[in-house]
Amino acid sequence: MTQLVKATLKCQDNAPDIVFMFNPGELVFEGVVETADNPGSRSQDRGIPKVSFSHTKAYKVTINNILFDTYEAGINVVTAFIEPFRKAVEFAKGKERPPIYMLIWGNQVYLRRCFIERLNYKLTMFLSDGTPVRAVIDSLTLKEVEDTQPSGSLRVDDKIDKVSDQVSTVRRENDSLNNRKDKKRKK
Repeated sequence: MTQLVKATLKCQDNAPDIVFMFNPGELVFEGVVETADNPGSRSQDRGIPKVSFSHTKAYKVTINNILFDTYEAGINVVTAFIEPFRKAVEFAKGKERPPIYMLIWGNQVYLRRCFIERLNYKLTMFLSDGTPVRAVIDSLTLKEVEDTQPSGSLRVDDKIDKVSDQVSTVRRENDSLNNRKDKKRKK
């Protein structure tokens, strides 16, 4: 039996990682290409306005209905689980931006560099003394950010990707139909 791996927002700044109590039911991805219609310029055959492609927007991932429940332990769910999310929508200490995270779940990296753009949560259960023990993040939106490496320098991951691409190219070149026929003849 495989061990359960929890989805994590791994912080790339000096803030703690955020580990989900329960894994998300779905991840919603959004990619947008910005365009501009040119109403005065139309195609001759169908009269459709010509479209100019301007740029792509950063990817967004939205996670809905994230549950946190500390009823059995009787501890404050906000302090234990929600507070790290709340701190993630504030500026990082000593920086003019919020903390940067990597969204990972097991071996899969869904966003290499992102920040929490939007956080909507509600408290849904309380102890008799008013302590919140259940919370639901209705919507958590993560927005991709660019890598801050200076141009011209390669990160370790880029070097690995480059070497991997070179190895794949060599394998493809050596895996031609003629090479296969030559190998069969040699046998």
